[in-house]
Amino acid sequence: MKRRLTATLAALTLGTLAACSGGEPSAPTSADPENPVTVTIGVADKAQEYWTTFTDLAEREGIDVELVNFTDYQQPNPALSSGQLDLNQFQHLLFLADYNVNAGDDLTPIGSTLIYQLALYSTKGYATPDDIPDGAEIAIPNDATNQARALLVLQAAGLVTLTGGGDALSTPADVDESASRVTVVPVDANQTAVQLQSLDGAVINNTFATDAGLDPTEAIFSDLDDPDQARPYANVWVARAEDADNPVYAQLVEIYQRDEVVGQLEDENKGTAVRPDLSPEELQSSLTDLEDLVRDQS
Repeated sequence: MKRRLTATLAALTLGTLAACSGGEPSAPTSADPENPVTVTIGVADKAQEYWTTFTDLAEREGIDVELVNFTDYQQPNPALSSGQLDLNQFQHLLFLADYNVNAGDDLTPIGSTLIYQLALYSTKGYATPDDIPDGAEIAIPNDATNQARALLVLQAAGLVTLTGGGDALSTPADVDESASRVTVVPVDANQTAVQLQSLDGAVINNTFATDAGLDPTEAIFSDLDDPDQARPYANVWVARAEDADNPVYAQLVEIYQRDEVVGQLEDENKGTAVRPDLSPEELQSSLTDLEDLVRDQS
């Protein structure tokens, strides 16, 4: 039986909830500069410059954006569900699927942002996965979401084989050792880059790669090479189900997706984050599939 993601993700708590007012708001349905409306959005990176660009553009169109910053990933979804927020934008589809299933909720994606690569790095002089010798040791993150994704990265790179082909909830127990070329070494995600000093390689997310001074363009393999595999990790705008078709919220998604805003993130990531061309309907269909997967393997 697979571990439930919620139990593991709860261990990622980083801080406390930013102050929010209670009570469920009435969702605005139209906005213009003469009749401005206020929309409260839960985020995890309020200090980033692109949010200033976003809020300025929204204000010109009559939408006053209030950003509420969270450092605990377990709190923005309950805050949205209870009406403390109008929207949130901090998570990928798999995280949302796990939340909905385990909380009995129906929060809904209404637009995509970016997919950030999860990539394989090495400092041993290997230029491609084929150069990595049999019997090598590769560090992977040990948190449930990134661990499964890292295993799929290594499988796509031809370094491990997962029983049954693997899925978004795979664990190291699913590695077919006799059919795999390398051994995986699970470590805390913030230690994956450190392991490059002693192991043959490591699968490292963009945040920790940047913190370690690694150039994301020098990764020797990335799951962005297979967009379908990366789809569960598309970051999304999320609303309550009853607000999924709200025109003001759709307007905010459109503003975010403009080059002036999301283009800043693409530049910062040197082309290692991509915009998925996914409609709200496609996102919602993918979410349903992931929710079924979580239920089946919980």
